[in-house]
Amino acid sequence: MADPQTQNPEKDVEAAEVGDAENEQFEVVGEEENAANELTNQLMKNPEVLAALQSRLTMATSPALYIASLPSAVKRRLKALKKIQLETTKIEAKFYEEVHALECKYATYYQPHYEKRRIITTGSYEPLDTECDWPSDNEKEMEDAAEDVKHKLKIEDAKDKENAEEPAKGIPDFWLVVFKNVDLLSDMVHEHDEPILKFLRDIKVKFSESNPMGFTLEFYFESNEYFSNTVLTKEYEMRCEPEEAEPFSFDGPEIVKCKGCTIDWKKGKNVTVKTVKKKQKHKSHGGVRTITKTVQNDSFFNFFNPPIAPEALNEIDDDTQSLMASDFEIGHFIRERIVPRAVLYFTGEALDDDDFEEEGEEEGDDDDENMEDDEDDDPDYSPSNDKSGKKGANASECKQQ
Repeated sequence: MADPQTQNPEKDVEAAEVGDAENEQFEVVGEEENAANELTNQLMKNPEVLAALQSRLTMATSPALYIASLPSAVKRRLKALKKIQLETTKIEAKFYEEVHALECKYATYYQPHYEKRRIITTGSYEPLDTECDWPSDNEKEMEDAAEDVKHKLKIEDAKDKENAEEPAKGIPDFWLVVFKNVDLLSDMVHEHDEPILKFLRDIKVKFSESNPMGFTLEFYFESNEYFSNTVLTKEYEMRCEPEEAEPFSFDGPEIVKCKGCTIDWKKGKNVTVKTVKKKQKHKSHGGVRTITKTVQNDSFFNFFNPPIAPEALNEIDDDTQSLMASDFEIGHFIRERIVPRAVLYFTGEALDDDDFEEEGEEEGDDDDENMEDDEDDDPDYSPSNDKSGKKGANASECKQQ
């Protein structure tokens, strides 16, 4: 009987050939690695190559060290470029000054429209049919949905029915709804603030063209039981010139300080403070007494009592700096977005636009991650062969930003 291991000599020959081919491949790879290592060793011994590598590393890790290593003649030319940069920065500052002057000019054109908005929201004026001619795609659907809800709830309370039949005056709680719809502002509005903000009738922006450049937010209130003021103000001062110490950090006008106003609270109505009781124990005889103390309370109306900034900006502590930065952001947002687009924040349309912008950015990040995964999974992947990722798309995105 034949040995099973020697029954198929052809397979033995094929196996031997495969083994020889694999050995040859290993030998070729080994030779290539040795050649690459030898070339690397030779290059690393070349002072010019080492200098070039060091230069590249210095540029990537420490631009200051790279600049310091440059020849004196090159450094001299860089100083000339910086002087040119400073002149262009000054021109940029002038540009922003003229933009602010245009804002001041066009504010007078906006004002009649904002005034009509005020008298409509407060109920002082009922718009004509021609003034209400605005297409609403989903208005009928929303009305039908509201009727269905009313029907299912089966409201039987007579008082509720009577109130529902009374025509609403203007647009109730217009500014309160706007504030509550915007995260940046809703975080400031607390439950005890809402009854007061129901009396808010209008917000105006008054621009100061120069000496100093700035703007004032004016909050107009109907007569109420909380304070006697009819207008609460918040002034913002802006700077539109490069700093001497850091001129190249200039990036347009910036708010540098702000000033609130005194609110004349009626007795027992000040929502910006609260009274707390504390127990104190006497050190010697151990007696206990209860004291009352007035402390600051979280409220939207603290917006009119901002932290006072010292004259020297470098003396501001971190907490004050953080509070001021937040205050400036809110003031700028009210000026740039809330006042011009109030109705869109009331309806939520402006919020939808903001959400779409954020989602678009997130989707872009996901696409980048997926692209990286594809490159890792496919060893034959080449960016030059990817027709879906056109270079022009990135260029257009940069221009739009």
